[in-house]
Amino acid sequence: MKTDIDRKLRDFVGARTAKTFSEVLGIETVGELLRHYPRRYLKKGELTPFDELEVGDQATVNGKVKKVTVRSLDSKQEIRPDEVNKFRRHKTITKVVVTDGRNDLELAFFNQPWLANKLTPGTAALFWGEVTKFRDILQLKGPGTEILDEEDLSEAEIERRAKPFRPLYPATAKLPTATIERSLKIVLDNLEEVADPIPDLILKNEKLLGLRDALQLIHLPETEKDIAEAQKRFRFEEALVMQTILAQRRAVTDALKAIPRERTAGGLLDDFDARLPFTLTAGQAEVCDEIFADIARAHPMHRLLQGEVGSGKTVVALRAMLSVVDAGGQAVLLAPTEVLATQHHKTLTKMLGELAEQGMLGGADRATKVGLLTGSLNAASRRTAMLDAASGAAGIVVGTHALLEDKVQFADLGLVVVDEQHRFGVEQRAALSTKSGENTPHVLVMTATPIPRTVAMTVFGDLSVSTLTELPAGRSPIKSSVVPAKERPAWLERAWERVREEVQKGHQAYVVCPRIGDDVKNATDEEGEFASGAEDEESGAKGKPRPAISVLQVAEVLAEILPDLRQAVLHGRLPADEKDAVMSKFAAGETDVLIATTVIEVGVDVPNASTMVVMDADRFGISQLHQLRGRVGRGQVPGLCLLVTDGWPGSKSRERLDAVASTTDGFELSRIDLENRREGDVLGVAQSGRRTSLKLLSVLRDEDVIYAARHVAHSIVSVDATLSEYPALKAFVAETLESEAAEYLEKT
Repeated sequence: MKTDIDRKLRDFVGARTAKTFSEVLGIETVGELLRHYPRRYLKKGELTPFDELEVGDQATVNGKVKKVTVRSLDSKQEIRPDEVNKFRRHKTITKVVVTDGRNDLELAFFNQPWLANKLTPGTAALFWGEVTKFRDILQLKGPGTEILDEEDLSEAEIERRAKPFRPLYPATAKLPTATIERSLKIVLDNLEEVADPIPDLILKNEKLLGLRDALQLIHLPETEKDIAEAQKRFRFEEALVMQTILAQRRAVTDALKAIPRERTAGGLLDDFDARLPFTLTAGQAEVCDEIFADIARAHPMHRLLQGEVGSGKTVVALRAMLSVVDAGGQAVLLAPTEVLATQHHKTLTKMLGELAEQGMLGGADRATKVGLLTGSLNAASRRTAMLDAASGAAGIVVGTHALLEDKVQFADLGLVVVDEQHRFGVEQRAALSTKSGENTPHVLVMTATPIPRTVAMTVFGDLSVSTLTELPAGRSPIKSSVVPAKERPAWLERAWERVREEVQKGHQAYVVCPRIGDDVKNATDEEGEFASGAEDEESGAKGKPRPAISVLQVAEVLAEILPDLRQAVLHGRLPADEKDAVMSKFAAGETDVLIATTVIEVGVDVPNASTMVVMDADRFGISQLHQLRGRVGRGQVPGLCLLVTDGWPGSKSRERLDAVASTTDGFELSRIDLENRREGDVLGVAQSGRRTSLKLLSVLRDEDVIYAARHVAHSIVSVDATLSEYPALKAFVAETLESEAAEYLEKT
């Protein structure tokens, strides 16, 4: 159903302007322009004739510049117009006298000397601010101005520009906000047929504006209420579209078939529980029960398990896998890196003990195999692992992307556990799903600290969500401190002394760096989110920032500073057997200091490691720092995390680090991260939030809107999954899915 909103923009504004919109903003259609919302509104006063101005009013006047002078506040001398550029960084006052031909008005602009070259005598402009009086001269306090640069502007155009609320749009030099504003005015004046994606009944129930009225008020508001009502409608619209897409995905998942894997008494799970050296937390027991109930159904589980660092997600996942093995199926644990896959394999094997030694001398009567399949295995080991998976001998298989290859087959794949879910896409999990024949395996995805996009997913929720918040007994507290190396060099020296002191007590330490070597071009996905070396604008950095510090650089320095300590280097470009050897020695206590990239971010468990020094900590994101910090304090010894930075107080990078140092609550940190970086591209792949597909909706601020939309979407999809009764909503959903932003649904 085509309407004016679907038409090409050139039909309204002409081919030349439409081409500019396409090239600069990627806007092709009328609908895309109409949903290019103002980023903010310039608040002015009412357009008022000079002789009707009253002290205390917020007013806008239309006048011509009569006189302009610039004076230095330091030297009190007047500055000539050709010299103003020299005083851009000085304290100045620019006085402008404007007139309507009969009356004069005085304005003072502080520290804006460049205005003297724009507001030259005879220039027509709008001026606004609070009307005041000084020595019987009317003035505008805190003035703003807009030059009326076009000739022969109509009264109507001047009136429109002088409205109390002027929209300001995301714009560029090639496509300024004035051009966007004029184009929108043309479109709105000629817009006739529109189809509202929100059904009439929902508009009524939610007390929302219709589409045509909302478009008019968001672009051409008269009052603050107009803006609020229009934004309310479009926030709900964004939430409804997202929720409808997710509800449709849930409906598709619910329609798939899975083999029920009911818990079996007297099996591996019971034997494992009997040998556990600790009692499950109440949260772990509750989540396990939720998972057992899910996998006992004839439809595939699709559950997110999010938990604090060290909250015991691995035990929960292992119990789920054992339950599936007891029911005759197999389970896969998919990890993003070889180091983590190898660590998981060792952890599971150690936790199971003789229960993982099927067919081996000393193995339990009831046992299984835990296989490992990664890309770097030698031919013989790889062949054995694939044969154990295909025959069913390996009840549990741990691996990396190597598990996704077509030639890797399973006898009866019943459960896929995905660790660090944000690093795998739907298409990758689907590749595993196809290995179980007609039936779809149950899926459990895990994340340690919700990153912004994951938080958004939790709120928007196409997954069932389980959360672990309490830490198991025995976990030690972690103290975190920021070490401002440039500001206080002695603190960095003290940090290395603390490392030595901890080693002398019999403990071990990590030193984490954003980069492997000296060549920035060799950047890998092990690096921190800010590893390119770009300090934020407020950091005080001048010129080209230095590259992030590397593992190899730090290893050289520490060899001199701490020559008596046993040191080793670990990063992703080491051969697999060398990485394994390095980690094994560190875990065995044969290495004092491990200098590494973020390969140790998740899954690495060395209870004797008490200290972590993170170099160039400002190059990492909040959630990544929190996960790194979780590698210490895993035993009986309190943890210490030192965040080394060159960032200055007050910069955004220091604010991030101060936030990490202020709390060990990962869920609180995820909210702070979300506030700092926004929710990421909730329908796209820009995790950092710089290209968020959400234009007006905020995950943190608008949770009530999101949940209301979720309820509406569920009600609609539950009775009409194809949206055949809601053609406008169906078309809008299809348009969203066809856009580049829809890559998110393929990447989560």
